[in-house]
Amino acid sequence: MKITQEDVKHIARLSRLYLSDEETTTFGGQLNSIIEYVEQLSGLDTGSVEPTSHVIPLNNVMRDDTLKPSLPVEEALKNATDATEKFYRVPKIIE
Repeated sequence: MKITQEDVKHIARLSRLYLSDEETTTFGGQLNSIIEYVEQLSGLDTGSVEPTSHVIPLNNVMRDDTLKPSLPVEEALKNATDATEKFYRVPKIIE
Protein backbone atom coordinates (compact mmCIF):
# COMPACT_ATOMS: atom_id res chain seq x y z
CA MET A 1 0.00 0.00 0.00
CA LYS A 2 1.40 3.36 -1.00
CA ILE A 3 0.30 6.66 0.54
CA THR A 4 -0.11 9.39 -2.08
CA GLN A 5 0.20 13.14 -1.59
CA GLU A 6 -3.58 13.32 -1.94
CA ASP A 7 -3.96 10.80 0.90
CA VAL A 8 -1.75 12.95 3.14
CA LYS A 9 -3.73 16.09 2.23
CA HIS A 10 -6.99 14.25 2.96
CA ILE A 11 -5.75 13.05 6.37
CA ALA A 12 -4.54 16.57 7.17
CA ARG A 13 -7.91 18.03 6.17
CA LEU A 14 -9.74 15.51 8.39
CA SER A 15 -7.39 16.45 11.24
CA ARG A 16 -7.97 20.15 10.61
CA LEU A 17 -4.25 20.66 9.95
CA TYR A 18 -2.70 22.95 7.40
CA LEU A 19 0.34 21.40 5.74
CA SER A 20 2.64 23.10 3.29
CA ASP A 21 3.64 21.21 0.13
CA GLU A 22 7.01 20.49 1.75
CA GLU A 23 5.35 19.06 4.89
CA THR A 24 2.97 17.00 2.76
CA THR A 25 5.94 15.46 0.94
CA THR A 26 7.87 14.87 4.18
CA PHE A 27 4.93 13.28 6.02
CA GLY A 28 4.03 11.21 2.95
CA GLY A 29 7.53 9.73 2.93
CA GLN A 30 7.40 9.07 6.67
CA LEU A 31 4.00 7.39 6.44
CA ASN A 32 5.18 5.21 3.55
CA SER A 33 8.24 4.15 5.58
CA ILE A 34 6.01 3.20 8.52
CA ILE A 35 3.65 1.21 6.28
CA GLU A 36 6.59 -0.60 4.64
CA TYR A 37 7.92 -1.53 8.10
CA VAL A 38 4.52 -2.81 9.25
CA GLU A 39 4.23 -4.87 6.04
CA GLN A 40 7.68 -6.30 6.76
CA LEU A 41 6.58 -7.21 10.30
CA SER A 42 3.40 -8.80 8.95
CA GLY A 43 5.54 -11.20 6.92
CA LEU A 44 7.31 -12.60 9.98
CA ASP A 45 6.47 -16.07 11.31
CA THR A 46 5.12 -15.47 14.80
CA GLY A 47 3.43 -18.84 15.22
CA SER A 48 5.75 -19.88 18.04
CA VAL A 49 5.54 -16.55 19.88
CA GLU A 50 3.15 -16.39 22.81
CA PRO A 51 0.73 -13.44 22.52
CA THR A 52 1.36 -10.70 25.08
CA SER A 53 0.04 -7.27 25.85
CA HIS A 54 3.41 -6.10 27.21
CA VAL A 55 6.94 -7.09 26.27
CA ILE A 56 7.90 -7.34 29.94
CA PRO A 57 5.65 -8.67 32.70
CA LEU A 58 3.85 -5.78 34.38
CA ASN A 59 1.54 -5.94 37.34
CA ASN A 60 -0.41 -2.94 38.59
CA VAL A 61 2.20 -0.23 38.17
CA MET A 62 0.04 2.42 39.81
CA ARG A 63 0.68 3.64 43.30
CA ASP A 64 -1.70 2.89 46.14
CA ASP A 65 -4.24 5.60 46.88
CA THR A 66 -3.48 7.38 50.11
CA LEU A 67 -5.84 9.65 51.98
CA LYS A 68 -4.36 13.04 52.84
CA PRO A 69 -5.68 16.54 53.50
CA SER A 70 -6.72 18.46 50.40
CA LEU A 71 -6.92 22.13 49.55
CA PRO A 72 -9.63 23.97 51.53
CA VAL A 73 -12.64 25.01 49.42
CA GLU A 74 -12.05 28.71 50.15
CA GLU A 75 -8.46 28.44 48.93
CA ALA A 76 -9.49 26.52 45.79
CA LEU A 77 -12.12 29.14 44.89
CA LYS A 78 -9.95 32.13 45.78
CA ASN A 79 -9.11 33.00 42.14
CA ALA A 80 -12.41 31.90 40.60
CA THR A 81 -14.11 34.57 38.52
CA ASP A 82 -17.51 33.24 39.60
CA ALA A 83 -18.47 30.77 42.33
CA THR A 84 -21.67 29.64 44.06
CA GLU A 85 -21.36 28.21 47.56
CA LYS A 86 -18.52 25.74 47.13
CA PHE A 87 -18.64 25.29 43.34
CA TYR A 88 -17.11 26.99 40.30
CA ARG A 89 -19.65 28.66 38.02
CA VAL A 90 -18.95 28.47 34.31
CA PRO A 91 -20.92 29.64 31.28
CA LYS A 92 -23.58 27.23 30.03
CA ILE A 93 -22.35 25.44 26.92
CA ILE A 94 -25.03 22.76 26.41
CA GLU A 95 -28.64 23.66 25.73
